[in-house]
Amino acid sequence: MKIKNNAPVTVGFVLACCLVLVLNAVSNNKLMPYFVTYRSSLTDPFTYIRLFSYILGHADLSHLTSNMTFILLLGPMIEEKYGSKKLLKMILITALIGSLLNTLLFSNQALCGASGIVFMMIVVSSITSVRHKEIPLTLILVFVFFIGKEIYSAIFEQDSISQLTHIAGGFCGAYFGMKK
Repeated sequence: MKIKNNAPVTVGFVLACCLVLVLNAVSNNKLMPYFVTYRSSLTDPFTYIRLFSYILGHADLSHLTSNMTFILLLGPMIEEKYGSKKLLKMILITALIGSLLNTLLFSNQALCGASGIVFMMIVVSSITSVRHKEIPLTLILVFVFFIGKEIYSAIFEQDSISQLTHIAGGFCGAYFGMKK
């Protein structure tokens, strides 16, 4: 029996995130500034790289494993349904929207991790068979549970998690899933 890489974008993304965590640990956190997004000078070329690279950086092993678990569960199914190129495009667009929102709305908050990508994947995966002029009940329930919790947390809780990025990821997922 041989092993087949059934989801190259998903597996590649997970491996890249793991590599960044290991290299950052070995470098004594010297690499982390390249894997967070925050408001910085538009003349700094790394500003543009960080608009995407922040999704590869994670604060610690717990942060990484929680995101990668969801990505490994949902990514292959999405990649099979939509294709590798389309999944990569979804990831990059969601990353860009999340980083732009964070940069524009939160001047003093750095953002790292793939939680927005996870929320996008959760919502995309809840849209399995969209018919003309019909909204799947599962999509509504996902929004109530996952996005509703993030909206509640953004209003009533003070923590270091960017709920706005999660919400944006969810809306990106709804757009990608309904667009087909």
